[in-house]
Amino acid sequence: MEGIMMQGPKGIATAVRKTDDDIIVEHHEFNHLRDKHKILGVPVIRGIVNFFESMVLGYRMLMYSAEASGMEDLEDIEMNKFEKWLTDKLGNKFMDIIMGIATVLGFALAFLIFFYLPVLIFNKLNEWSGSALTNWQGTIEGVIKIVIFVVYIAAVSCMKDIRRTFMYHGAEHKSIACYEAGLDLTVENVKKCTRFHPRCGTSFIFVMLILNIILSTVLSKIFPSIAQIRVLWMLLKLAFIPLIMGLGYEFIKYAGTHDNLFVKIVSAPGLWTQRLTTKEPDDEIIEVGIASLKAVITDNPEDDAL
Repeated sequence: MEGIMMQGPKGIATAVRKTDDDIIVEHHEFNHLRDKHKILGVPVIRGIVNFFESMVLGYRMLMYSAEASGMEDLEDIEMNKFEKWLTDKLGNKFMDIIMGIATVLGFALAFLIFFYLPVLIFNKLNEWSGSALTNWQGTIEGVIKIVIFVVYIAAVSCMKDIRRTFMYHGAEHKSIACYEAGLDLTVENVKKCTRFHPRCGTSFIFVMLILNIILSTVLSKIFPSIAQIRVLWMLLKLAFIPLIMGLGYEFIKYAGTHDNLFVKIVSAPGLWTQRLTTKEPDDEIIEVGIASLKAVITDNPEDDAL
């Protein structure tokens, strides 16, 4: 909320624009599991671990930014009587409970939209075609999932608050692109840089969707009888999600340091979708991006590249 989180050689830091227009920069402690257990740092496995750590870290930073920006104080003014009563009874736990409920509902909605709905749509299409699409179940479900994802992102990007969040996302990318280009981190230099980056989470999601199509197609060929049973089919695909996460993470790391034809082809859909998930930021938002990046980089670009 009104800020950007960066990770770099100096750790994790956030820059948040407060309601009085000041920018507050804060470093955060976060112990990565891969630093404690070597096996969690091996390829593929590290991608699975990184995903869940990102969820935990993202939640922490969301709560921190709401407090640091002063937005919580503004929300108190707009509380209705019921919300004020809950706040009085639960105290500081109120927001934690609300976020917990929102997280559960979010996962439930994601499962409904991206797992149940594609299977349901395919089954209906297959019925209408007289089972002519059975051999293409995994592929068609994957394509439906991509269409749903793009439509969903396009729809939420029309919301005022989400659009502003996407402007901060654009500032994050443009600041990184400016630094990687060897330019001084100034507002004018950052404005000239691209807001599209191959290591973005949007690209990661799209790579996962592409891998999902490939894996679902293979699984539907290997287990055709299970593919016809809706519940078992969804459970089977759920079981393979960690593998897809791990492989997707490895590709994103590879894409960040390579620029060959294979990378360009696979990265293209994710980079295109970043036109929706990133927006051109204004000068004030760019200043936040620069502040967050400066907080985690060293004086040696070669060390930062590592």
